[in-house]
Amino acid sequence: MKQTHIMHITYDMRIGGTEMVIKNIIDGCDQNQFKMSILCIESPLGPFAKELQSSGIEFFELNRQSGFDINLIKKIRQTIKANNVDIIHCHQYTPWVYGVITAVFTKTKVIFTEHGRFYPDSSTWKRKLVNPLLNLFTDQVTAISKATKQALIEFENIPEKSIDVIYNGIAPLQFEQPDVDLLRTELSIPDDHMVLGTIARFDPIKNHTMMLKAFSLVLEEQPNTTLIIVGDGEERENIESCIKKLDIQMKVILTGYQTKPKNYLALMDIYLLSSFSEGTSMTLLEAMSLGKPCVVTDAGGNPEIIFNRKNGFVTPNNDANKFGDAILQLMNNKLLLHECSQASFSQYDCNFTIKNMNRYYANLYDVLPG
Repeated sequence: MKQTHIMHITYDMRIGGTEMVIKNIIDGCDQNQFKMSILCIESPLGPFAKELQSSGIEFFELNRQSGFDINLIKKIRQTIKANNVDIIHCHQYTPWVYGVITAVFTKTKVIFTEHGRFYPDSSTWKRKLVNPLLNLFTDQVTAISKATKQALIEFENIPEKSIDVIYNGIAPLQFEQPDVDLLRTELSIPDDHMVLGTIARFDPIKNHTMMLKAFSLVLEEQPNTTLIIVGDGEERENIESCIKKLDIQMKVILTGYQTKPKNYLALMDIYLLSSFSEGTSMTLLEAMSLGKPCVVTDAGGNPEIIFNRKNGFVTPNNDANKFGDAILQLMNNKLLLHECSQASFSQYDCNFTIKNMNRYYANLYDVLPG
């Protein structure tokens, strides 16, 4: 049986949500049915590339120039033809633009996946004019949440009938309890403290400062609580300043960037996500795979994953009082906390496994070449 060659076109393969989806698709594909490769339009390739290259995945690295790079189109077209690519799967908007122009009048089919929108969402009249034309030469558009799909319709002028929703999927996290217990000791977290936490890059869009304000309100009622924030980035100075201003230094732990933060996640009793904007958060799914109740903002795909008083709480965007109150409702009601924990894993297991996601993409890949 001839393998269908799928080439993923993306910016690079640094560690992030889009890149993890690509890696999960490749790791979970039927290698007898599909041959997978990755074309990065920017460099360096990033950490995920090394893992995939070691398992035999071929990479093509092109150096996109600033502005609209016409030479990049020629390079992508040459790569596609030389490697007999059946389908290009373009991840995010810019790779899609280059990919679809490249594939016009070739046998290569085109899939475009939008992985999330950024707050505040917007577009340009040029894109709204051009996108329906690009869509005519695109065989399938997918979005990682209903909210993302709606954004493509509203801001990018892509017809609703062209877009399917395929939710992200992940493998369940595995951990050893002694390692988690040791981490708790190393972090000097008292045994009688409940642990709240989040894992996210230090970016304004993640709105860590609102979370910290909510946490300071939680401490007024529940002083035996610790907040763990895993990550790093441009907002570090603002986050540190906010912690100092709120005088909660003794109750907040900034771990810095962690390549494999599963033990930190396992240590958390409640997972927090305070973003202004989200597609389908991979760390949120990871938290659910460990049965963590979650408190999230009403942003993007969050309310499609978390349901009030079922597996956590969804609160209004940028509202520290409501966010803090939701945390306290879970902390003050052990039965609700337990029920949300069980429901969180159940929601993950039914809808957000890597097997579930890969089944949808495999069906799509299988249909297109014919």
